[in-house]
This record gives sequence, C-alpha cells and structure tokens, in this order.
Amino acid sequence: MVAVVPAVPGGGVHLGRDQQADLVSDRTGRRKLPVTVAGLVMAVAATLLALWPSWPAAMAAAAIMGLGYGVYLSVDAAMVTQVLPEAAGRAKDLGIINIANSGPQVLAPAIAAPLVSELGGYPSLYLSVAVITVLGSLFVQRIHSVP
Repeated sequence: MVAVVPAVPGGGVHLGRDQQADLVSDRTGRRKLPVTVAGLVMAVAATLLALWPSWPAAMAAAAIMGLGYGVYLSVDAAMVTQVLPEAAGRAKDLGIINIANSGPQVLAPAIAAPLVSELGGYPSLYLSVAVITVLGSLFVQRIHSVP
C-alpha cells in the first residue's frame, strides 16, 4: 500500500502532462528544450527526496517526477524517431534503442547498492540520480539534427 500511494500523484500528473507536452512539441517542432527541461524537473524531484526525506516531500517529489517524466517520455520518443539515420532501417534502429534503454535498468542496482550501503544511504543515491539526470539533460542540447 505504501508503494502505491506516491504513484497516485505521480501517475496522475504523468498522464495529463504527456499529452499536452506532445501537442506543444508537435506544433512548435521543438524537441530538445522540452526534453531538457523535463530532465531538470526530474532532477528537482530527486534532490527533494535527498534533502528532505519525509512523507510530504515524497508525495511532492512523486508529483514533480510524474510531471517531468510524462513530458520526457512523450517528447523524447518523438525526438528519437527524428535522429534515426534512414527510414529503411528504422525498425532495426528502434530495436537497438530499446536494448540501449534496458542497459541502465540492468546496471542501476549494481551502482545503487554501494551508494546506499557504503556511501551515505539514500540521500547519496538520490543526489547521484539528480546529478546524472542534469548531465543527461545537458547532453541532449548537443544533438544537432533536432531543433
């Protein structure tokens, strides 16, 4: 039950914002800015969890994370299709991207375990997540083939 409650505000915000972000991104043709801002919003949620480990902060972080993640998922998917090299190999390329997306999910527990057990507990884990998310968001700006 405890794990489900934070998912409610995050999921609700996620579902509402991803459709709106996708529409705005499609109308303006801009992909990098919404993806970057979404990453920075998710970093704020991780920082909130690191600095204020309380139930109200966790609920606020869930809503903030839902907002950032909803925007990120919808606009990033559109951006990924724009950076693919050629239409003929899109299925293969999307398959490779899918495998690349699974890599962090496989590696994250091996990285998180020492952070939590040896290097400061969950605050160090959440701060690491925030830093990595900010770096990833900034690297999106280096993509030249997408506005």
